[in-house]
Amino acid sequence: YSVTQIMFACLTTGGLSQRFSQHQQVALLLATLSHDLDHRGTNNSFQKLSESPLAQLYSTSTLEHHHFDRFEAIIRMQGSEILSNLPESDYKLVMNLVKHAILSTDLARYFQKRGEFIALVQEGRFDWASKEHLRLLASMLMTASDLGAITRPWHVEYQIAKLIANEFFEQGDLEKQFFNQKPIAMFDREKQSEIPALQINFIDGICMPVYENLAKLSPQLAPLLEGVLDNRRHWSELAESQKPPPDNS
Repeated sequence: YSVTQIMFACLTTGGLSQRFSQHQQVALLLATLSHDLDHRGTNNSFQKLSESPLAQLYSTSTLEHHHFDRFEAIIRMQGSEILSNLPESDYKLVMNLVKHAILSTDLARYFQKRGEFIALVQEGRFDWASKEHLRLLASMLMTASDLGAITRPWHVEYQIAKLIANEFFEQGDLEKQFFNQKPIAMFDREKQSEIPALQINFIDGICMPVYENLAKLSPQLAPLLEGVLDNRRHWSELAESQKPPPDNS
């Protein structure tokens, strides 16, 4: 529910409930609740590398398509039909946005869309009346919510980062075992000592751009950016403390 809480905060405290319709808000909250349904504990690259049934079924955004399909199956089950009273047009609108939002949690899609969003914000061209711009904003909000642990107080962020690192290391172990492949640093158990530096790279390369531009677009979202900056400072201090002393010989 952590991801949903971030989205809820963006819509309420962040003031975005005034920008999205009620149906759009419902869709975004449903998407955050459902964005990792039946997750397999590995990423899309592993799914493709292992030629899993899911990878054969979905050639792009493999896990994200699967998450949406699970959501769609649940929402149609007897007793779970919470959207059944909506008119058909509204039902289609909600389901379409849920699918768009869940697929947007694929970081590959985030990288594809991020440049356009940043340009609109930095150049003052973001149009709140534009359906396309709001749809793009929804994508960025999904990323901001999905990565939201990085905005939490340090003692929470640190514990979550350790849990995520262990999940990544487990995938890296599988890559070594089954594919005789050396994993990238973030998935390599032998690189545990580099976690602080890897976290800084993650913040700078992936997190900071979305939170900076969300805060510029809507200043009420600035607390998210402030949380990221504070955690970056903590990771930087850890990285510095792990550096070997200078060689004065």
